[in-house]
Amino acid sequence: MRTVGIVVEYNPLHNGHLYHIQQSRKITGADAVVAVMSGHFLQRGEPALADKWARTEMALRAGCDLVLELPVAYSAQPAQWFAYGAVAVLEATGVVDALCFGSESGELAPLLRIARLLAEEPQALSGRLSGLLKAGLPYPSAYSEAVRSYLSDAGLAVDAGFRLDQPNHTLGLHYLLALLRLGSSIEPFSIRREKSGYNQTTITDRRIASATALRKLLSERAEVAALAPYVPASTLEILAREAAAGRAPVTWESFARPLLHRLLQSREADLAAFAEVTEGLEFRIRQSLRTLPEYSVEALLAALKTKRYTRTKLQRMLLRILLGHRKDELAPERLASGIEYIRVLGFGEKGRELLRRMKKTAAVPVIQSAAEGDWPYLRLDAEATALYSLAFDAPAPADAWRDYTRPPVRV
Repeated sequence: MRTVGIVVEYNPLHNGHLYHIQQSRKITGADAVVAVMSGHFLQRGEPALADKWARTEMALRAGCDLVLELPVAYSAQPAQWFAYGAVAVLEATGVVDALCFGSESGELAPLLRIARLLAEEPQALSGRLSGLLKAGLPYPSAYSEAVRSYLSDAGLAVDAGFRLDQPNHTLGLHYLLALLRLGSSIEPFSIRREKSGYNQTTITDRRIASATALRKLLSERAEVAALAPYVPASTLEILAREAAAGRAPVTWESFARPLLHRLLQSREADLAAFAEVTEGLEFRIRQSLRTLPEYSVEALLAALKTKRYTRTKLQRMLLRILLGHRKDELAPERLASGIEYIRVLGFGEKGRELLRRMKKTAAVPVIQSAAEGDWPYLRLDAEATALYSLAFDAPAPADAWRDYTRPPVRV
């Protein structure tokens, strides 16, 4: 059975994602689709709109066959480690033949050429990147400029008009770098993102809109039905069910009180120990708390924002503080050591067959519950679930322990 892997968040799953699933099967000739999906907290440092089991059901009903969890240690990281963790999960299954990701251009060749040149992490590139970051450029811009400068000096300029700083190009490059660094035989493919940009907040098409624009629409209209033209019927049904149960939509403001409690009780030295708190941001946090016009996450982000620090960087920092993730837990050396288990969130009939194959091919244990192991990153995921449950309208004690008690979703 030829199998393609995709990396997803589905926040929420929309018609553009449905197109990606369908095209991934088509262009790779795959019989089955394995999705590596972020859990409750996402790459831009945000909580998911709905919990990971609801979004797993969206994935399975839209055509995915097996959904695996990307641990929170990787899911809320910059592109390098987000991509590395996701590809490491796919590689560890032993059953994935191809990886298909969306990009702004749909062109694989330029990204692959750059990835082969950068796979060994040349020292000159690291030096240029460090200098640009110190000059105050946000990481995405700094990385793009450092790569362009490095390649230009080597006489290998990036193709004219090919923008490496576009978010899906950046992620795509890091997927390819991860494949090379892991020595993977998984074959990469890319499809062009159609009609809506990754961060586009406006809706310009009758059927396709970005997840960002849909979350904005939902916050403005406050009714799930507003999303109907842009999402599959199954997504709408699941979101309506979760909203009726008081489990969605979850936003950053759902965590304002626990976040502010941790910030107010922490001294500068305490804050400095958390992951993503860099370059004296612990002092800026404490100063900002004294001048907030109101106690909200949005007000805090506005107070912290500068040209140097993107909103995404600050959200990731606040998330790591909220979750209590320390620098030593998420050190590059630890992240680079790879995954220790594969967590199954859900599967269909073909997914069941893949799981049977994975019993023989997987490089690490394949588990369906947090009760099956005691790995440090699995504990972080269970703790993230417990925290996420506090955002529900009427959280029950059982909600906090669902990583131990809830079986995978079956469709």
